[in-house]
Amino acid sequence: MPFVRTTWRNSISFKVLLAYVAGVGLSILLIALGVFALVTSRSDILLSTDVAERTHELSGKLLFDATGRPTGFDNSEGDRIWTFKSLGAEIGYRVLDSEANVVQTSTDAAFWSSVATEHPTKQSRFKFEREGILMYAATAPLEHDGKVWYLQFAASERLMELLHEGFAWPFMGAGIVLFSLVLLFVFGACAYFTLGYALKPLREVSESAAAISPRSLHSRLEVKAVPSEVAPLVTSFNSALERLAHGYRVQQEFLATAAHELKTPLALIRAQIELMEPSKGRDSLLDDARHMTRQVQQLLLLAETSEAHNYSLAAVDVMEVAQEAASYLQRMADAANVRVVLAGHVDAQAPWQADRSALFTLLKNLLENAIQHAPAETEIRVELSADTLTLRDWGPGVEQGQLAQIFTRFWRGAHRRDHGAGLGLTICQEIAQAHGWTLVARRAEPGLLFCLSRPAPEQPA
Repeated sequence: MPFVRTTWRNSISFKVLLAYVAGVGLSILLIALGVFALVTSRSDILLSTDVAERTHELSGKLLFDATGRPTGFDNSEGDRIWTFKSLGAEIGYRVLDSEANVVQTSTDAAFWSSVATEHPTKQSRFKFEREGILMYAATAPLEHDGKVWYLQFAASERLMELLHEGFAWPFMGAGIVLFSLVLLFVFGACAYFTLGYALKPLREVSESAAAISPRSLHSRLEVKAVPSEVAPLVTSFNSALERLAHGYRVQQEFLATAAHELKTPLALIRAQIELMEPSKGRDSLLDDARHMTRQVQQLLLLAETSEAHNYSLAAVDVMEVAQEAASYLQRMADAANVRVVLAGHVDAQAPWQADRSALFTLLKNLLENAIQHAPAETEIRVELSADTLTLRDWGPGVEQGQLAQIFTRFWRGAHRRDHGAGLGLTICQEIAQAHGWTLVARRAEPGLLFCLSRPAPEQPA
């Protein structure tokens, strides 16, 4: 049965993982573009927010003297207060009382000279210019000993942009790389194992479908475990199996019925021919009747061997059955001047699980085929070991190109002594497959070798 060979490009796992990688890449690209646009844009909102956050941080570190007046900042945590002296032209702070009077400042009066005169409560976030430089500022209120104070912090636009460009990008870049690695490997591993778990039922269903043969058409694929998206396909496959099994049963029943119904008319025809006056035509008709009778019998036997329920397995002595088959065909072997030799190895005593009648038919057909092809004054050798039975003749054999057809229905080789139906070896193959055995034919140079083997029995633990 031909199968379509799948490639990695047709794999569902590959396509899902490819979509995942593409989604991760696109997400990282969009994040990087968004961060780039945010950092590089001259956004008032961004700069004002940074200044406001810095203002609130400083308000929490403001120190007061014994009289309750602001004196500076707590620098024990390394809050870089020195920057107000070193960068006095770029940043500055001042503390105002509840009446908007300046009680402490890090700069001269000119730094705040362009700030509009308003109460600090109305200047939570504001901007002003100093010597043509845009300054961003914010106010943070705080309460100490029942008095309200206001801390105002200001920073130049160019300093904030420098900080963003010099420090934000490296940290942003490192964060994006770290986020990308986590997203790719951690979530990638999760996606991989999730796909493996999700597709496991599909692999099991595929193995079950591959194991279905004409002898197991009653088997059905399990639907409960498969993904809901695939369940309709499995259900349709089971329905197709049901139709196929029905058609196969009808075919086998028709074959058996036709063969059975033909036996009686053929017997009557043969009896009428035998009552005719002896003549050349009478002998020819008898040969034809015998050939048709044999063919009908083998068709009936083929229909029976194709059904597994016709077998009753038990422990069988294979050598004993082989001796019975040889005795049954002894007259045929004597007529062909052929000798049948049976040989068993020391380890050949273990019985096989088999239907005795079917095994007898298999060995009889193999011996009969060998007798029909073996030259006179040669032997047919049957050897039995623990798990293998071989049968060899020293006849003309079969060409290498014809070995593949030897078990085909109605195929008959040359050099045979009768006009067989061409079903004997087909029946042998059907019986072997029904038992789970393997039957093959090989060239023996000279002659032909048949090898019947069974799986080695499992050893007890």
